[in-house]
Amino acid sequence: MSWIPESPDPRILGVDPGSLVTGWGLIGVSGGRTEWLDAGVIRLGRTADGLALRLCKLQSEIDRLVQRLQPTCSAVEAPFQGVNPRSALQLAHSRGVVLAVLAAHDLEVHEYSPATVKKSVTGNGRAPKDQVRTMVGHLLRQQSPPQSLTDLTDALAVALCHASHRRFKALAAGSGRRAR
Repeated sequence: MSWIPESPDPRILGVDPGSLVTGWGLIGVSGGRTEWLDAGVIRLGRTADGLALRLCKLQSEIDRLVQRLQPTCSAVEAPFQGVNPRSALQLAHSRGVVLAVLAAHDLEVHEYSPATVKKSVTGNGRAPKDQVRTMVGHLLRQQSPPQSLTDLTDALAVALCHASHRRFKALAAGSGRRAR
C-alpha cells in the first residue's frame, strides 16, 4: 500500500467491532493536542432473526455514523487469537461489514492488534481493561468512561493508537528530511 498523506488535523474514527455490541469513538487531533469529540456503542442484540439482520443493522448504523461524524480516517481493532471458532467467525463477519462501509466512504483504514493498542495507550501490551480505561480518560482529559462501556473505551483506545502512530510517522519523516 502506498503512503497517502492524511489531513493535518485529522478526525479519527476508532471502531471496536463486535457481533452484539460495536464500540466507536471519534477523536480530533490539532496542533499535537488530542480531543474526545464523540463516542458510543451500537447494540445489535440477539434477535430471533439471527446474524444476517444484525449485520444489516450494523452496516446501516456505521454508514449513518460516518455520514454524521465526517471522520478523515479510521482505525479498527484487528481480531485477536484465542477466541472460540464460532465467536471468531461472527467477529469476522462484523469486521467485514465495518471495513466495507469505511471503504465505501473512501476512508483510509488502519488496523491495530489489541496488544498494539494497549501498548500505545498504556505502555503495556498486556494491560488490563481498567488500566486502558483509566489511560483513555487521562489522555483525552475526560473522566474515564464507565466500566460498563468497555467497547466504547476500546474504540477510543484504537483511535488514540492511530493518533500516536501517525505522530511517530510524522516525526520519523521530519527527521529523515533533516538528515539529508
